[in-house]
Amino acid sequence: MIEARHDTTLAQWITDLIRQICAGPENALGGAFDEPAWGAPLVGFAKGDDPLFAAYKEHVGPEHWTPAEIHALTYPDEPAPPAELSVVSWVLPQTEATKADNRREALYLAERWARSRVFGEQFNNSLKRQVAEALTARGYPAVAPGISPLFKSVDSERFVYASTWSERHAAYAAGLGTFGLSDGLITPVGKAMRVGSVVVRASLPPSPRTYTDHHAYCLFYAQGTCGECIKRCPVGAITEAGHDKRLCRAHLDRSRPHVRDVYGFDGYGCGLCQAGVPCESGIPEGLGGR
Repeated sequence: MIEARHDTTLAQWITDLIRQICAGPENALGGAFDEPAWGAPLVGFAKGDDPLFAAYKEHVGPEHWTPAEIHALTYPDEPAPPAELSVVSWVLPQTEATKADNRREALYLAERWARSRVFGEQFNNSLKRQVAEALTARGYPAVAPGISPLFKSVDSERFVYASTWSERHAAYAAGLGTFGLSDGLITPVGKAMRVGSVVVRASLPPSPRTYTDHHAYCLFYAQGTCGECIKRCPVGAITEAGHDKRLCRAHLDRSRPHVRDVYGFDGYGCGLCQAGVPCESGIPEGLGGR
């Protein structure tokens, strides 16, 4: 059994590993773009017994795993109490070039954004796998829930679409950001980003969670202002009532022939509500931002 302790040395090793992998050649947009898909990552940690993970069964969906559940499913012969588990979460910010390109678009995504959504996410999944494998090799059994063969998405009467693990909610628990009107996560490096996570049997020091309101970094919810993401959505999927997932997904589906015919590869995406808005690259001023 692995002794439960707050291992700051291991936490730093994990952070350094993620940064090292992100600085490598695998982090690439590909095609004619000889440049990284993502900027320098942010890394945070949450405790496996954090009450938020149990609460997510109500706020995300009853199928959403707690860290202990996905660990037990992955290591059925070595179940661990929640207190011996931690969640490692990271944020991969879009590059300045990618954000600038998508800022100029009004209907479909820019090529850089499409490449980050496809090839950048392939890298993100590889990062999840590498971190989990490296930790396991060091004697800390780990699993990346988002790429587990057990992961699945489900239709939800209440939430429209739900899944067994939400990367954004893991990042929220790890102190990395809060949600906006469009359902995107607003982080210290902005909303234009992707997230990933790993559950590990180690007791890592949890990152400070300086917020108690899950909308704390959104100007619309915090101050009743902004709403710029409403204007940026080309199909009206964002309103003052929130985010219409069905309209959003339909537009993502329509983007596929555009990406194929215009950019020459199979892909999809949008992200217009993440670019050209006050929370694009950081927490808006006055809400705890820079």
